Formats: sequence, C-alpha cells, structure tokens
Amino acid sequence: EVTEVLHLKIDNEAVINEPILLKRSAGNSGEFSRTVITAGAHSKASVIVENTGDGIIGEEIEIRVEAGANLTFITLQEWGPKAVHMGRHHAIIGRDANFKSITVTIGGSLVRLLPTVEYSDQGSSAELWGVYFATDGQHLEHRVFVDHGIPRAKSRVNYKGVLAGDGARTVWIGDVFIRQNAEGTDTYELNKNLLLSDGARADSVPNLEIETGEIVGAGHASTTGRFDDEQLFYLMSRGIPMNEARRLVIRGFFTEIIDKIGDEVIQERLMSKIDSQLETLGA
Repeated sequence: EVTEVLHLKIDNEAVINEPILLKRSAGNSGEFSRTVITAGAHSKASVIVENTGDGIIGEEIEIRVEAGANLTFITLQEWGPKAVHMGRHHAIIGRDANFKSITVTIGGSLVRLLPTVEYSDQGSSAELWGVYFATDGQHLEHRVFVDHGIPRAKSRVNYKGVLAGDGARTVWIGDVFIRQNAEGTDTYELNKNLLLSDGARADSVPNLEIETGEIVGAGHASTTGRFDDEQLFYLMSRGIPMNEARRLVIRGFFTEIIDKIGDEVIQERLMSKIDSQLETLGA
C-alpha cells in the first residue's frame, strides 16, 4: 500500500541547468513507491533517479511533460546482487513538448521495467534510450510501449545490451502502436545485444502495429550476436591484450547512449562498474 506520493513540480518556463537528483537506497525489506514528475509548460530540466541497495521494490513513476517543455528523465539501476525491482515509468507528453528517457540497468537479481509513452497533443516527441549489462544469474527485462494516438508526433527507441556469463538473461520488448487517427507519425525502434558467453540468452522482440498509412515513417530493427572478431583482431594486432580489447569494444558499444546522460562523473562511474564486473568474470 502506498501511503505517500512524491510530487516533483518544475514551474512553468523554469530553466534548471543542474540535474535534479533523487536517490533511493533500499534495504532488505520490500516497499512500493509512487512518484509524479511534472514539467511545467515551456520548462527545461533533467531528473536523475539513482537506485542502490538489495531490497524488493515496486514502483510507479508518472511523468507529465506539459506544452513546450523539455524534460530528460534518467533512471540508474545500480542495485546490489539480491535486489528485485519492478517498475513502470509512464510519460504523458503535451503539445510541442520533448521528452528524453535514459534507462541504465547494471545491477539487481531480477529487474523488470516498463517505460511507456503516450501523447496528449500534436508536435510532441519522445526519445527512449537504454543500456543494460547482465552477468551470470541476472534477469533484466525492459518492456517499452509507445502509444501514438495523436497526429504528427515522433518517437525514437534505442536500447543496447551486453550479456556475460552462462546464466545471464535479458528480455527486451518494444511495442509501438500507431492508431488510426495518428497521421503524420514518425517512429523508429532499435535493439542491439552483444553476447560474451555461449550460455547467455537475449530475447529481443520489436513489434510495430500500424492502423493508418498516412505516416512519415515507421521501422524497427533488432540484432543479437557475438563479438566482432575482426575488430578484436585489429586491436590485438596493435598490442592490446584480449581482455583489454574486449573492454574497449564494450565501452564503444555503450558510449552512444551513456554519453547522453551528460554528466561525466556518472558516466565514468557506470563504465567503471561494468569494467569491474568484466574483470571479475574474466571476460
């Protein structure tokens, strides 16, 4: 039962240059939380949610991006090895508003996140970016849903995952629904997975349902594969040891999305954690 709701309100026309940081450290007990984030009309801000600890968490985050607003929402799952996290992050985007979501999941035993988007008026856009790194025994799941029910809206979805360890498991589902009245929609979704172990499993399911032909464009793609041997060979031919070459390839794979966080300290902290786990695994 939720007894309190955290409501973060960004005033109309406010421009906040420093990110708003929300930290949560969960203990061994279970909890359920509800958060509402409202970006007022023509405001501009970034909100970062940092998750740590080994608790059992259920959460719902509702994000309201009002007319002409620009909001970047970043959620970092840096859970301990025993954590269980189920979350729904639902964004409602107003007229001519821009919403950017960045989801990073590199911790936890079981994590299932549902980033969802709906449009309340025309001219709005959403970018959903994500990275996940799963090691032996982890199950990381991301189920994206973009509901185009308004004309002339845009969406871009791009998630990347790396799996190391025979028991590593990830699931990515990307559902984009273009309703009959959503003329002028422009959408594309992409998921890429890199496997470092034979026993790792990455399920990738992009879905695109279109009810009108009057759209700008719609597409999706998904790839899952092993390391590029030619790239590894090139680095090793320059005297770089294999493990270091793998680390460089993984950094390059994630950089496109990690760099969008826009905070060098956080970016390096995340990559260092991935480096440390790779070293532990000997990958």
